[in-house]
Amino acid sequence: MNPASGFRGLPAVHALADDARLATARERQGRALVVDASRLVLEEARVALRAGRESDPDAADAGDQTDVALLCAAVLRRLSDWLEPRPRVVINATGVILHTNLGRAPVSAVAAEAMRAAAAGYSDLEYDLPSGRRGSRHDLVTPLLCQLSGAPAALVVNNNAGATLLVLSALAQGRGVVVSRGQLVEIGGGYRIPDVMAAGGARLVEVGTTNRTRISDYRAAIDAETGLILRVHTSNYRIVGFTETPSLEALVSLGREQGLPVVDDLGSGSFLDSSAYGLAPEPMVQASVTAGAELVTFSGDKLLGGPQAGIIVGQPEAVARLRRHPLTRALRPGKDVLAGLHATLVHYARGEATREVPVWRMISATQLDLAARAEAWRVRLADRGVAAELRPGQSAVGGGSLPGETLPSTLLAILDAHPDRLAARLRGGQMPVVALVESGAVLLDPRTVLPEQDELLLAALVVAAG
Repeated sequence: MNPASGFRGLPAVHALADDARLATARERQGRALVVDASRLVLEEARVALRAGRESDPDAADAGDQTDVALLCAAVLRRLSDWLEPRPRVVINATGVILHTNLGRAPVSAVAAEAMRAAAAGYSDLEYDLPSGRRGSRHDLVTPLLCQLSGAPAALVVNNNAGATLLVLSALAQGRGVVVSRGQLVEIGGGYRIPDVMAAGGARLVEVGTTNRTRISDYRAAIDAETGLILRVHTSNYRIVGFTETPSLEALVSLGREQGLPVVDDLGSGSFLDSSAYGLAPEPMVQASVTAGAELVTFSGDKLLGGPQAGIIVGQPEAVARLRRHPLTRALRPGKDVLAGLHATLVHYARGEATREVPVWRMISATQLDLAARAEAWRVRLADRGVAAELRPGQSAVGGGSLPGETLPSTLLAILDAHPDRLAARLRGGQMPVVALVESGAVLLDPRTVLPEQDELLLAALVVAAG
C-alpha cells in the first residue's frame, strides 16, 4: 500500500467519531471529546503514513473494517489516557514504607476524610469565626505543632525544600551560611543544598571535610558577612568510620557566642523514637528544639505520616520574619493539606500514632503479625490454584529516612516461570500492584500493603497469574 492510498482510506474525523463502536464513549464522555480524540488519532495515522511505517496499525488502509476497529481502539485508549484518575491508586507490596515514587506516606483514614471535607466545601481557612474578620491559615495548626515540638512558634509551607528555601531567603539572603562539607546532601530529583542556597540568595561557606568537621572549623569560617549556621541531617546516606561532627548543642553555643542563629534541617524528622522499634535513632524534632536551634525544619509526609508539607518550628521572632517574607505566600499550603496535617497531629497528641498513622503502624508491625498475614494470603491463593510460598525478607523505611535500616518481615513469593512478566501484569491490572522480582519469584511484603487492600491484592494476583 502506498501512502497516497493510505491517506485516501482514512475516514473523516466526524465519521470516525460517529462510529458505532464509539457509541458508549460518546454517551459517557460527550461527543466533543470523542471528536478531539479522533482528530489526534487520525493525525497520528497520517504522520505514520508519511514516515512510511506501514506496519503501524494506525497507518493501515482504514477502508478495511478491521482497521477502522483499530482506529476506534486507539480513540478509546486516548480517552482513557485523558480521563482515567490521576494519580492512580496502587498497592505497594515492595516493603518500602516511604516509597517516594509511590507517594511516600499514606495518611490515616481520619486525615483522608478531613482532607476530603475541607476540599469539598467552605471552611474558616482565613476567617476568624468569633470576630467575623479575616484570619490566617498560618494559625490553624500552630497550637498543635507547638505543643508536640515544644517550640513557641511554627509555620507550615508546601514541602521541606520550600521550608529550607524560605529560611535561607529570609534570614541569610546575601550573606554566608556555614555548613559542613559532609552535609551537602542531594536528594531525589536533583535537589541539592548548594543549589537551594544559591536560589535563596545565600552564600555557601563549606567547612571541614567530608568525614570530619570540628567546632573550630565553624568558628574559623564565621565573619562579619555570616548570616547563619546550618546543620543538615544526612537523611539518605550515612558516613561511617573515621568521622567527627559537632553536636547541635555545640553549634547552638557557638551561635550564641557569635550572635548567629542556628537552623537544623532534619529532612524527615520524627515525633516518635524510631529506636523503640529496632531502628537506628532518627533525629526527633523535640530534641532539636530543646538543644536550642533557632529554627527546625522537617517534612510532613515522611515519618510524620501526613500530607506533603514543610514544617518550621522555632523562636517567635525568626518565625515572624518568615511569615512576613514574600516567598511565604508562594509556598503556602492549601486547605486540604492543613486539614490533613491537623488530623495527623491529633493522632500524636492523643498518643495513638502507632495505631492510626499508617507509617508507624507499618513500622511497629510485629514479625508474628506479618507472617500470619502472608500465610493467610498463601492459603487463599492456593485455593484458587496460585502457587506461592513464604520467605524471610527485609522491609525498608525509605523516603530519605533511616538509610540502610531495615525491619524483618515475611514475604509471599509467587512462583512463576516468568516472574518479570507476572510483575508487569500486576502493574498493568485494574488495581495496579507494585512488587519486587528476586530469585526467580515475585515477592510481596505484607508490611506495606494496607489491611483494607488485602482482598484487592488477592484478586489482582489471581487475575495476573491466571
